[in-house]
Amino acid sequence: MIHLDDIHSLTDFARNTKAFAKKLKKTGRPTILTVNGRAEFVVQDAKSYQHLLDMSQYVEDRLKLDQAIDEMEAGRSHTEEEAMAMLGLKVAKKTGRK
Repeated sequence: MIHLDDIHSLTDFARNTKAFAKKLKKTGRPTILTVNGRAEFVVQDAKSYQHLLDMSQYVEDRLKLDQAIDEMEAGRSHTEEEAMAMLGLKVAKKTGRK
């Protein structure tokens, strides 16, 4: 969520870069930078940005997993042997030994 006190002009950011960098690290919240009163840029510290990327990847992975589970439950899945045969590959025989 964007706080009103996290919206600043690009000019203000350029004049006070060190202060903004300190605030970004302390709060972990992004800052919106405006040009002529319109939002143009988002600035965020690297740690918070990486967390955002990690969460995005988690959601993507979870959606794929949910889709795979739905397909399996709907009977649209194959055994390993069936999948390998469909690909024209031979299944290695399992010996039971490690």
